[in-house]
Amino acid sequence: MRPELLELAARLADRGERFALVTVVRREPPSSARVGDAALVTAGGEVHGWVGGGCTRSTLLRESLRAMADGEPRLLSLSVDPVAEQRPGVVALPMTCRSGGTVDLYVEAVLPAPRLVVFGATPAARTLVKIAEAMGYRVAVVDPEADAADFSASVRVGARAAPDAAPGACVLVATMDERDLDAIEAAVALEPAYLGVIASRRRFAQLRDALAARGVGRDALEAISAPAGLDIGARTPEEIALSVMAQIVQRRRAAAQPAASPETIAPREAIDPVCGMTVAVAGARHAAELSGKSYYFCCAGCRSSFLADPARYTAAAARAHRT
Repeated sequence: MRPELLELAARLADRGERFALVTVVRREPPSSARVGDAALVTAGGEVHGWVGGGCTRSTLLRESLRAMADGEPRLLSLSVDPVAEQRPGVVALPMTCRSGGTVDLYVEAVLPAPRLVVFGATPAARTLVKIAEAMGYRVAVVDPEADAADFSASVRVGARAAPDAAPGACVLVATMDERDLDAIEAAVALEPAYLGVIASRRRFAQLRDALAARGVGRDALEAISAPAGLDIGARTPEEIALSVMAQIVQRRRAAAQPAASPETIAPREAIDPVCGMTVAVAGARHAAELSGKSYYFCCAGCRSSFLADPARYTAAAARAHRT
């Protein structure tokens, strides 16, 4: 892979942005692609690099966006005879290049690591940080008295939560002292996907009343898990940390279920009225406007054919829609 693609991938990963890497793993002439050619596709539909001519771009863009949506890698085979390329584990798709050839592409999404922000450096907090690191989370510890030497180099330690910690991070308040109120208020402001507080029910009831008096909304207070963690009978700091991580995993998996349906994760797509291919709207290079409606095409050739006789293709599209 070219150094500039690696550098771009590193920047996107550091910013917590999703993207997909596409690599040519097999080709048959006269395809212009070579084994090892690679491209990077951003969530916005930008394609960097090279995995073949323009006739492969629409397909790799569409499948890359799908991979970013569902998190699943896929092996594609673009061929003039897709039926002959059908085999287990391979998605066989038509090659629209008139020159022919076959290109197999491996598409892998790179998704941002989940984030965890821990307020406090208590024993339970330190254990949770270790568990989260082992599970691939990006972790930040917020505590003015915390010593960075007590944590690994990958953990961000500071007196305040960094701006890039929000929104969508999982947050635990484990200060367990007079700083609880300020910490919870700061945690609510992060708009977290999960917010847990290590406190007894009696203690949190007092905190809740004080937070309401400070103007924290009812919905935000209702979303707080306190005592934090699943009820597994935890007593030691290590057991409490384990129960909190279990609850975080449970909440994240439950939240991901609705997003797994095709209606919610599929990128916006259109059908090329000339060849019938599915085209990802984001990043589409070839488009045309007719009578206030937008049409998208897999390649310049299909767009030219459409513009030469739009009535022919719009009528055919209308008949297909009715059937």
